[in-house]
Amino acid sequence: MAQTLVIKIGTSSLTQSDSGQLALSTIASLIEVLCTLRHHGHRVILVSSGAVGVGCARLGLTERPKAIALKQAIAAVGQGRLMRIYDDLFTAMQQPIAQVLLTRGDLVERSRYVNAYQTFQALLQLGVVPIVNENDTVAVEELKFGDNDTLSALVAGLVDADWLFLLTDVDRLYSADPRRNPDAEPIIRVQRIEELASVNTGTSGTAWGTGGMITKISAARIATDAGVRTVITQGRSPQNLLKILAGESIGTQFEPQPRPINARQRWIAHGLIPTGTLILDDGAVNAIRQLGRSLLAAGIIHTEGEFDSQDAVRLCDRTGQEIARGLVNYTSAELQKIQGRRSEDIPNILGYAGAETVVHRDNLVLNS
Repeated sequence: MAQTLVIKIGTSSLTQSDSGQLALSTIASLIEVLCTLRHHGHRVILVSSGAVGVGCARLGLTERPKAIALKQAIAAVGQGRLMRIYDDLFTAMQQPIAQVLLTRGDLVERSRYVNAYQTFQALLQLGVVPIVNENDTVAVEELKFGDNDTLSALVAGLVDADWLFLLTDVDRLYSADPRRNPDAEPIIRVQRIEELASVNTGTSGTAWGTGGMITKISAARIATDAGVRTVITQGRSPQNLLKILAGESIGTQFEPQPRPINARQRWIAHGLIPTGTLILDDGAVNAIRQLGRSLLAAGIIHTEGEFDSQDAVRLCDRTGQEIARGLVNYTSAELQKIQGRRSEDIPNILGYAGAETVVHRDNLVLNS
């Protein structure tokens, strides 16, 4: 059966660890596998890191830059080189590709989110393999994905993918870093992300990359919430993709959630960047969690941050634990005046009739 597959390959798999030069044999092997998947009728999207790493190698730099302007300039150098290599190798397999560069802003604004979805669908219907990366040359810090693990999970949710493969420099997830701890236990299957609370996720990636195991677990949460089965496996062995799809137990597989949230809820939960926090009393927390109710002003104890109406906010209990996210119907200044007050008092306090709810249940997504 034809499926939609999102494959993310990290810088640690694309480049040689000592020099940052491209690992051409790995890239060629990956492309051969992706073309095989296409010939089997699957729809394939590749999320590729490596632009900054390739740019560094091209310019003779010995370490990844930290200044965002320099990093963006180097990404511009590396992205063209990276796409040239992909195009040459895919062309040899007679497989058309397309470059898709995204920023978080493309998923924050609803109309751009829908447009991105339609573009991906058109490319996949044409039999094209989209190659996705963050648009490092224009992304500003507050609208960056931060890592391509998160980007790949959001893309997988956006296109309603069946599988997300996170190709990395270890063969699977372990209870600790197996390179440093010989007693690390392999983790084969994860039913719920909460099972990993005791896992030591280690540091945040290699010298040439930005991701680490913690970002992959976070990406798995985003993807599985959207109903996407997620796998962490060895990037140097792309043939594993074919074996996993054939049913072999390779890598770490994260089970998709049985009742995945819909596209609009995914956009609220993961596409938007919250600009504020609402601290709720126990009654409001129970009404939202257990009864599926909207949030009313009476249930708000405290408001944090500055935000406008229709911005995304976090909804937290008294301890500060986030229970949900949603689109707010009032500005932060308005909420500071009406928090803790009954809905019928709001017109007298504000001088005009506002919305009955602070966050309507249709614009609210519970944390999994």
